[in-house]
Amino acid sequence: MRIKRLIIGSGKAVAVAALLLWSLLPIAFIVMSSFKPGREIFAVPPHYIFTPTLDHFTTLWTRWGVFFDGLVNSTIITAGATALAVIASTAAGYAYSRNSSRFLDSSVLFLIVVRLIPPIVVTLPLFPIVNALQVNDTHVVLMVLYATFFVSLGTVLMRTFIDQIPRELDEAAQIDGAGRWTILRRVIVPLAAPGILAVAVFVVVFSWNEFLFAFIFTATKAKTAPLVISEMIGSIDGVDWGVLFAASTLQLAPVLLFVIFMNRYLVAGMTAGATKG
Repeated sequence: MRIKRLIIGSGKAVAVAALLLWSLLPIAFIVMSSFKPGREIFAVPPHYIFTPTLDHFTTLWTRWGVFFDGLVNSTIITAGATALAVIASTAAGYAYSRNSSRFLDSSVLFLIVVRLIPPIVVTLPLFPIVNALQVNDTHVVLMVLYATFFVSLGTVLMRTFIDQIPRELDEAAQIDGAGRWTILRRVIVPLAAPGILAVAVFVVVFSWNEFLFAFIFTATKAKTAPLVISEMIGSIDGVDWGVLFAASTLQLAPVLLFVIFMNRYLVAGMTAGATKG
């Protein structure tokens, strides 16, 4: 039995190590290459020991200043989309959790199905609507699109978290004269904070890295960082890989640090309801 456990444990360790290698190796390559001299980036055999340089970041600043504008736009849009998605998901999750009807129960499946629809499917019918409303190439249109795209999954997650909060707390607050919104704000939100943070993590990661909606609905004013990186790849002057890797590193660093810091809430969101009795 002990040998069997040892074999199973070793197998799990090997699987985890392989998964980490698969996930972290490309990131390590990008970050290292951003500090390598250009001639050493694709050297064969690879140079693991090198003298770091900031030339690529300097060139990025001087030649691609629009990238930093894109980072600012990405920050604004991500913050706005996250706030909208969290507010809407929390309110909807509370409504689903505390009310029961045939319509609400059947619509949960609809929320899941909507989340599975590829974004490209809705871009074509949305384009003339966005033009008619004259919100094309604005921060607002991307905020609303990102929040809308994720509010279905956020609602399902928040419903699961709020289901775990005893209804007796709602009833006690109602006896004290609290209304629905007061209960939501002062009772539910503090107790469902881990779920709210989990939803926020998902929305931040999606919004920060999203490309399709930004490509279709923006041009200059609300251009995001991923869109600028794509322009670097298609530059008529050819691809400067060192500068491209420097931009990718700056694009990756904030969201990577955010996910690491919020890791426990991300895990909570992925395992929501797993231990519910």
